Amino acid sequence: MTQKLNPKVLERFHYSTDQLIDKPFNWKQMWRLFYYLKPYTKTLLPKAFFTVLINTFIKLILPTLIGVYAIGQGITGKNTGFLTEMIAVIAVLYVVSYISNILRVRWLNMLGQSVIFDIRSNLFTHVQSLSHNFFDQRSAGSILVRIMNDTNSLQDLFTNGVINMLMDMLMLLGVIIILFSLSPQLTLAILIIMPIMFFISTKLRKNIRLAWQYMRLKQSKLNSHLNESIQGIRITQSFTQEQENMAFFDGVNKENYEAWRIATRRSAKFRPMVDMTNAVGTAVLIWYGAHLIENHQLQLGAFVSFAFYLGMFWQPISRMGQVYNQLLQAMASSERIFEYLDEKPLVDENNSARDLTNIKGQIVFDKVEFSYDDKRKALNGVSLEMKPGQTIALVGHTGSGKTTIANLISRFYDPTGGSVSIDGNDLKEVSLRSLRNQISVVLQDTFIFSGTIMENIKFGRPDASDEEAMEAAKVVGADHFIQMLPNKYQTEVEERGNILSVGERQLLSFARALLAEPKIIILDEATASIDTETEVQIQNALRTLLKGRTSVIIAHRLSTIREADNIFVLDHGNIIEEGNHDELMKHGGEYYRLVKAQFKVLEAM
Repeated sequence: MTQKLNPKVLERFHYSTDQLIDKPFNWKQMWRLFYYLKPYTKTLLPKAFFTVLINTFIKLILPTLIGVYAIGQGITGKNTGFLTEMIAVIAVLYVVSYISNILRVRWLNMLGQSVIFDIRSNLFTHVQSLSHNFFDQRSAGSILVRIMNDTNSLQDLFTNGVINMLMDMLMLLGVIIILFSLSPQLTLAILIIMPIMFFISTKLRKNIRLAWQYMRLKQSKLNSHLNESIQGIRITQSFTQEQENMAFFDGVNKENYEAWRIATRRSAKFRPMVDMTNAVGTAVLIWYGAHLIENHQLQLGAFVSFAFYLGMFWQPISRMGQVYNQLLQAMASSERIFEYLDEKPLVDENNSARDLTNIKGQIVFDKVEFSYDDKRKALNGVSLEMKPGQTIALVGHTGSGKTTIANLISRFYDPTGGSVSIDGNDLKEVSLRSLRNQISVVLQDTFIFSGTIMENIKFGRPDASDEEAMEAAKVVGADHFIQMLPNKYQTEVEERGNILSVGERQLLSFARALLAEPKIIILDEATASIDTETEVQIQNALRTLLKGRTSVIIAHRLSTIREADNIFVLDHGNIIEEGNHDELMKHGGEYYRLVKAQFKVLEAM
């Protein structure tokens, strides 16, 4: 049974920033989608089109062979020899149609899968290039839906829709020409009802398109909640929120079901409309056709052929209605895909960006200002200098601007005022890849990828030898626990490294960062999850490994920064104190109070 949740409980489950995109259907965007067919215009597309032409030609000629020749001349004319020849020709055409259909399906499937592969690769590549603010505003589940579900929804369009629509248009044109050649009067009588059908279909289009788009939105929310629920299952169980979580999932799942039901119900209206038009057309055929035959204005064989062609006339219209539904679904998905592809990174390279190589590691902030939301400033005109090879510490209360400074050094964000430079090079003037190749960042919440221990250590430098990776692990003290694993360095770790302890994952991240041989190392609360004994071991390793490198350490645990060459104390985006540990302790200012406060906490424990 679905449970009802208190609105305050619902507020905890913020899972998606997706919104309904209400734009009119436009072919310009669809042509943009069809542009992905361009690489295959000389390979798969001509092959598929050739089979379409063969099938269309055979379908168009068969009714004439059956009605006009086999029936009209062979049976009615009692010409047995001619009838036998017609049967043989018809049989051969069916065999050719069968073979060409097999090839058409094979090549169209290859074409569809190739296009989907290209779209998904393009989207994933673009998403990786976007700035951190993009991921700050969207859940992982929402992004996953765009890359997987929305691209999958285009598969039917490219596998069957585009080519089949072309085939049906050719078929429809050919049938209309043949119908007029057989009986212009009967054709005009039947086609009178066509404007009514197109008028009704026009009314349905917007509702169907918005319904499918709304369904995609609800599907995105469902996937987002699933992703968060799985990632946060330990927290859910720790706070015994399973019932609330299940109740919320039931609500989101029901919304997804209702959106799907509405979309399919609206789409289903199109096919009955075509069938009703077909029924009316058939009635006109029988009534008016009988009249023409009675008045000797139409031969029986031609009437039979006309009946065949009329059935062929409604079939492509019906299929085109299905293709149109595919187009509407594709429109809804393509809008969501192109929304991401049109997203521009806030941090981007200019055309004249140069590579930053062989740096010494001098970092200068010149009156730097920064705001995440254009409302509250995270940094207020900060100026500081980090000399090559120095170990710099940033301390201060939460929200004082420490991590912001680290993000600006790696150019995950650009300053809204002032400049950040390395060795005199403004970071906005250098290429991102060359900059980040010189920097290693270790975070408190380290990420371990699925794969082996060795693969994780070599992630930042894949061309490193196994011996170099093992040496890095030994230096940071990770080799001890790795040797105790079943397959040592070839041990497979689960997603996010769940088979490892928090401290072990942190040691792996140190080995990964150090193996990359950076000129600048940033440690953002990197030792916060490590016990005191392990911390001492890492501190001993860092004394050697940080030598000759500019290192930036952010730490609430002030005991880890006693040996820093320079310490900057921040408060609400301003540097209020600067100096080494001894100087700041003698000064008796904010740093002194922070140290004393921590010692009091430790003594109380």
